[in-house]
Amino acid sequence: MVITKDAELAEAARRGFHPEDEMLAFEDWKEALNASGDADLVFVDLVATLRESHKIAGYEEFARGKMDHPLAAKIPLVLIAPPPDYELDFLSGWPGFVFGHVQRPIDYRAFRRASTWV
Repeated sequence: MVITKDAELAEAARRGFHPEDEMLAFEDWKEALNASGDADLVFVDLVATLRESHKIAGYEEFARGKMDHPLAAKIPLVLIAPPPDYELDFLSGWPGFVFGHVQRPIDYRAFRRASTWV
């Protein structure tokens, strides 16, 4: 499962996963969490969680929502970092929340590798 508003990133994920794997892409993280029941991994594009550009509060809301969600809480999270030149007002973290971290630029090969993590 991939949460992103970036069409190129979603396409890279589709190309990266093996054909026998089901890959779902969502723009809305709340919708994604509700559909996460059978997911092995959740990839989240940090920028897609922001309500206001460059303000981390949207990501914090996503994190709390995922941790409290009855289905999604136990699914490992892979965080897709913002572009290197993207500035955030702050970045918070919770111990054990992020299973993996992927830097941009990202292409299908990163998703192919990550699909072997579980």
